[in-house]
Amino acid sequence: MPVASRTQRTEARLLPEQKSRIERAARIKGLSLSDFIVQNADDAAIRTIQEHETWTLSREDSKVFVNAILNPPEPGPALKAAAKWYKQQMRKR
Repeated sequence: MPVASRTQRTEARLLPEQKSRIERAARIKGLSLSDFIVQNADDAAIRTIQEHETWTLSREDSKVFVNAILNPPEPGPALKAAAKWYKQQMRKR
C-alpha cells in the first residue's frame, strides 16, 4: 500500500514481550514495525471475513443441502398458518 494513501491512524497497547516478538518478526521479513503490523492485521481481517462469509460443508452435508434446495419438503401446518397470517396483514395495509 503506498504511503500517500494512508490517512488513518490507530494505536495498540502491547505487552513488552509481544512488542519484542513483533519487532523481531518484522526484522526477519525486512519490514518496518508499522508495515508488519498493518500487513498482518489486514491479512487476518481478510481471513476472518472470509471465514465468516463462507460455508464449508462436508460431502454428505452438501448432498443434503442440495437435495433440500432441489426437492423442498411440503410446508407444514405452522408455516402455512404463518403465510396465511402474513397475507392477511399485507391486505390490511
